[in-house]
This record gives sequence, C-alpha cells and structure tokens, in this order.
Amino acid sequence: MQRKIFDYVIITLKGMAMGAADAVPGVSGGTIAFISGIYEELISSISQINFSLLKTLQQDGVKAVWKQVNGNFLLALLIGIFISFVSFMRLAKYLIEFHPILIWAFFFGLVLASIIFVAKQVTNWNIISILALCGAAFLAYYITTLPSLANNNNPFFLFIAAAIAICAMILPGISGAFILVLLGAYKTLSTAFHDINIKHIFIFVAGAITGLLSFSKLLKWLFNNYKNTTLAILTGFIIGSLNKIWPWKETLTTRVDSKGNIIPVLQQSIFPNTYAELYQTDPQILFAISLMLAGFLSIILLEKIGEKNI
Repeated sequence: MQRKIFDYVIITLKGMAMGAADAVPGVSGGTIAFISGIYEELISSISQINFSLLKTLQQDGVKAVWKQVNGNFLLALLIGIFISFVSFMRLAKYLIEFHPILIWAFFFGLVLASIIFVAKQVTNWNIISILALCGAAFLAYYITTLPSLANNNNPFFLFIAAAIAICAMILPGISGAFILVLLGAYKTLSTAFHDINIKHIFIFVAGAITGLLSFSKLLKWLFNNYKNTTLAILTGFIIGSLNKIWPWKETLTTRVDSKGNIIPVLQQSIFPNTYAELYQTDPQILFAISLMLAGFLSIILLEKIGEKNI
C-alpha cells in the first residue's frame, strides 16, 4: 500500500487519540484503533515481529525487515501514542481528580457510540455470537467491580503488570490503564513519567513489548479464523466496560496512600439524583449530557476518518 506523508500524519493523529484514551483508567486505545480503521493492520503488523526477522535481516537487510513489520505505519502510530500518552496522563490525572463527572461523561458517550460501531461489524448474529457477547460483557463488568490493589513498586511486578495491561490496551473495551489501577501499578507508572524515572519506564516498556508480541499473534489468529465471534466478544467487552466510566459514583471503600491522600478502592454506579443527595452537590447533569453527546459525535467523526483507506 503506497502512502503519502499526509497519510502518515493522519496515522499519527490516530495514535494520539489512542494514547489519550489509554491514559484514562476506563477507556481503551484499542477501541479508538478499531473505530478509526487501523485495528486489524495494527494487530497484523505487530504479529510480524518475531524471530524470523533475524533470518530476513541476514538475507535481505534492514530495509526488508522494516517492510515486513510495516515499519512506517508502526513508527507513525507509536509517535502519536507516545506524545499523547505522556502529555495527556497529567491532564487526565487533573480532570479525574477535580472534574470527574465531566471527563467520565465525555468518555461514556464515546464508548457508547463505539458499541454501535463495533456491533455493526458482526455479519451474523447467531447463538454463538450472542453467547460470546453476553459472556464478554459479564466478564468486563465483573472486572470493573473489583477493588484496586495497593501500589506496588517491585520491578518484577511492574513487568508483569505492564504485560497484562498492554493486552487490555489493544482490546477494544477493556482499559489497560484501568488494569494498571486494579493491579496497583497506575500511580507508579504515572509518577515514573512525571519524574522521568528511567528504570521504571524501561521495565514497563519491556513488559509491554513482551505482552504485546505474544497477545497480538493470538488476536491475529482469532481474526483470521473466527472473525465474527471475535467481533461479538469485543462488542461485549465494550458493553461491560460502561460500568467503569459511568460518571456518577458512590465510593464504598477507600485507603490512605503514603502521602496521606485518600484513594477510592471500591466504587459503585448510582443515579445522578442519588449522587446529589448523597454528596449534597450539583450532579452537573446538563454539562454531563452535553459532553456525552460530544463524545458520541467524536466517534462518528473518527468513523468517517476511518472510512478513508490509508
């Protein structure tokens, strides 16, 4: 596929959208990749990174290796993801702390529209695909109800957490950042990027690469052999994840971190009027609905961009 410079600029922008989504504990960058039309190419490109590259390098050189892994595409995408992830993580941390209803409302609308888009890709709704959707939805919902663990700085733990989280990051519906929260590694990672902790960043990247190379091969196989069922499962994952990003939450249990900050451990979704009564504050319903609509329309825009075959 011949691409021009402008095409790679668009891919980088899609990468930035993925990075911004992955920085938020509740939204999956994989969802953005799917909607913007690059998901299967991404999975296929990553799965090409294996030991056979050494043989290609020896026989045909670096240029052949770069072509085999679709290097221009991956580089453009990774640049966008990295720029957005590092910069947006600080903003996301601020918004979640001081304007949680508004940021979750935006992403709720975004994910809601994602369900419609991904479900449309299922060409045959039969008993298997329906059961796959229901099972995936239940699993994703169950994951969102789990309490988060205490923060952990152990290098081996960070490596394993990164490997698990990166698998979630490339699955539409399941948020890798949320998995990091559940495992107690999100704060360590955000602090590492904030303080430029090279050791922790290196460990995370190594774990992420390990998990990504392994999981991408499974996803490619599933798309090649059971595409319809796989799409139904992805739709279910996204449906189940809605519980995590519902804007109005009641905090059931908390913990105090090493700096004396109160950290929510377990929360449940509640209605806006219940939220107002419980916390004696404005539930910001009008603003929230407006941002839900903005998020919904953002997906429509991404879908239109994704229709351009680049």
